[in-house]
Amino acid sequence: MAAAPKMIEIRGLRISFDGLDVLQGLDLSVHRGETLCVLGGSGCGKSVLLKCIAGLLRPMAGSIKVDGDEIVGLRESDLVEVRKKIGFVFQYSALFDSLTVFENVAYPVREHRKVSEEELAKIVRDRLSIVGMDGTQEKLPGELSGGMRKRVAFARAVAADPQIVLYDEPTTGLDPTNAQRVDLLIRELQRRLGVTGIVVTHDIASAFAVADRLALMADGVIRAQGTPEEFRSSREPIVREFLEARLIPAVPSAAAAP
Repeated sequence: MAAAPKMIEIRGLRISFDGLDVLQGLDLSVHRGETLCVLGGSGCGKSVLLKCIAGLLRPMAGSIKVDGDEIVGLRESDLVEVRKKIGFVFQYSALFDSLTVFENVAYPVREHRKVSEEELAKIVRDRLSIVGMDGTQEKLPGELSGGMRKRVAFARAVAADPQIVLYDEPTTGLDPTNAQRVDLLIRELQRRLGVTGIVVTHDIASAFAVADRLALMADGVIRAQGTPEEFRSSREPIVREFLEARLIPAVPSAAAAP
């Protein structure tokens, strides 16, 4: 079976901050409709990669094609059109604290589409229903738990019907139960809305739960790629080192002892 066309194609991407090279000629492709997890240790540049794809950071060199269109070098006004195709779930949700849940989810729709208030209410309700949060429209983010805020952030990310959703460490700060809910939501959004997803994470369990493919990032480049099954059976030293360092079971606390 032929592979799906490429939704995102990155070649030779380079970016530095204060003389420190973060991305050093990174190459990566993401196929339409797949969920790709980018693994890597903290500070390796995973979040920087997402922000480059969204046009929030400008690389020093390289190419990023989104749905076939080159975005490196575009003017800010032209990037607005690209960003209409992209939803972004930030690491700590990044909801607007002074806005209700309704207004948070409605925000990208108001920015990118012209719809009636009646249609807007239907869109918000539909997206909140997908993430199990319908009925919270009038609440403020401060009235919600961390897991609930994350689900609202998911609803906001897909409210304007993006083709791509970028997830920055989506399970960070969540307990295991809510982390599993987030994993299920990522798969549900892919299934119901057909979105292409890029998830950056160092959470191995989450990555194996949501990914169609995995990419391991180190030293500013992608060092290994494959399906979850290929990663599990890989004998490449860098893959084994990364997986084994993160699969060591935690020592139970005294409070948890029977």
